[in-house]
Amino acid sequence: MTYIDDSKGMPAMAGEARVEDYLALLKPRVMSLVVFTALVGMLVAPIGVNPVIGLIAIVCIAIGGGASGALNMWYDADIDAVMSRTQNRPIPSGRVTRGEALAFGLTLSAFSVTLLGLATNWVAGGLLAFTIFFYAVIYTIWLKRSTPQNIVIGGAAGAFPTMIGWAAVTGAISWESLSLFLIVFLWTPPHFWALALYKQGDYAAAGIPMMPNVVGEASTKRQIFVYSVILAVSAFVPIYLGLGGWIYGLVAMGTGIGFVYLAIRLLQAPSNVDMRKAARRLFTFSLSYLFVLFLGLLADNFVTRIEGFWS
Repeated sequence: MTYIDDSKGMPAMAGEARVEDYLALLKPRVMSLVVFTALVGMLVAPIGVNPVIGLIAIVCIAIGGGASGALNMWYDADIDAVMSRTQNRPIPSGRVTRGEALAFGLTLSAFSVTLLGLATNWVAGGLLAFTIFFYAVIYTIWLKRSTPQNIVIGGAAGAFPTMIGWAAVTGAISWESLSLFLIVFLWTPPHFWALALYKQGDYAAAGIPMMPNVVGEASTKRQIFVYSVILAVSAFVPIYLGLGGWIYGLVAMGTGIGFVYLAIRLLQAPSNVDMRKAARRLFTFSLSYLFVLFLGLLADNFVTRIEGFWS
């Protein structure tokens, strides 16, 4: 049976939803980054954590991140329907209704925040609640459609998980966790603006004021370069705070040089075709940047703790 789904008049097929459709609402790729950065924040914290409590915390953070994704898809169903890379998502394809996605997201939000607060502490639970609110309301409902700075400000939502993981262990917010937050926050604009440079048509069709569509390609490329340089420098802040050592420093140097180099290549691209190729290369590199950088931080902390154990 086909019917028209609530306020945005989108077709939906009743009873068509499968388990994988609800999993897709959680944005598993985005969730994987949320889980990894939260795990890093948890593992580099100065206090050990009970493995069971740590596992519960990671599951809660993953569910909370997925809830944010479901709420994002609920509100953005109209623009997802006109963008090539999102047209097959569960709501615009008609497999899940907007009402079902909203109920799913709200239920998971309440469950994840409550369980995290009870299992660890309410600093972590409060941070998770604020993260979900920030992504669903501040970014999705307000910023995304109103300003080309949407990604800059909205990037905070993706950066909070490092602080949540740290707080789940320590019960506090610290300069160390803020330094990890800063890295993810500064990574977000060049990552998404590189994507926006070769997906301008999609964003224009959806009416989303991404930076290239508003200020032009030249200005966007300059801003990507500036953010890339600041990001590369900010990656050394954890060393200053005693959170990383020489292993992490080498990784931060190598990944930072790579990021800035690709940003320069993008800045100097002589033609539109070259620009799109350079933007795609930078975007692809940025996908692995945080993983490699934070893996270096984990390796550094592991070696330091092993040396401390034997000394």
